[in-house]
Amino acid sequence: MFRTIFEMQPRDAGAAAGAGMSREEKVKSAIEDIMDKLPERFPVAEMMAKVEDKTPYIIVAFQECERMNTLTSEMKRSLHELDLGMKGELTITSDMETLEQSVFMDQVPDYWASKAYPSLLPLGQWVGDLTLRIKELDGWVTDFSMPATVWLGGFFNPQSFLTAIMQQTARKNEWPLDKMCLMTDVTKKQKDEFNSAPREGAYVHGLFMEGARWDTQLNSIADSKLKELFPVVPVIFIKAITQDKQDLRNMYDCPVYKTRMRGPTFVWTFNLKTKENPLKWTLAGVAILLQI
Repeated sequence: MFRTIFEMQPRDAGAAAGAGMSREEKVKSAIEDIMDKLPERFPVAEMMAKVEDKTPYIIVAFQECERMNTLTSEMKRSLHELDLGMKGELTITSDMETLEQSVFMDQVPDYWASKAYPSLLPLGQWVGDLTLRIKELDGWVTDFSMPATVWLGGFFNPQSFLTAIMQQTARKNEWPLDKMCLMTDVTKKQKDEFNSAPREGAYVHGLFMEGARWDTQLNSIADSKLKELFPVVPVIFIKAITQDKQDLRNMYDCPVYKTRMRGPTFVWTFNLKTKENPLKWTLAGVAILLQI
């Protein structure tokens, strides 16, 4: 309701609320701030030409670069047009008005969101998160060596990275991909305690649990602590194995989602150790989230 009332304000009504800045000044300031944070395009064709062995991981990296290029290019284009429109050098269109309204309200524009990844963050935090994703991707494609730990939530398509783990192992051992699955093992360490990637599989970080927590002493899912809504999950080691080697005893099939929205943001199912009946966690709706 408050958002609706706010949207009904006159276009210059932001003057009082913005520490003396008019609505137009606030939007122009936000445009400059966002534009300053957007990098040059990733030179995908140039990078591909330099890589001889295009492993499943490298293909994922290229795909992520292409998606990032699409998003940042559209952001630059639309912000540049809006800037020109606000200067009177272009006719203001309905798309520009919609973008201006979103920027003023600190909301991610729908058009940008359609080119991006699911997120519940307001625009300011969303841009900050975007710059972290760009930095992570840039670090990976510098020499295409696997990071010591991978930020799973930093991908546009985390499923593609998890699939690449299976593809890489299947390729190495000449195993049929349709007979593969992922094994997950929660470590006792956090991201900063790892110096190198594992010989096979990957360490992933940036995961949160909702509805329960991970107890490193018990090496098991445990009841949440009071006021701890989204406890951090330690780094998880993920490797591919053949389905006949899978041991599902005392395991909870924990769904992984990109955001708290759950449903449409489903990514995968991780098998997590439990000392209690897995049904308890199912009924509690326990899940892992990649972003909170």
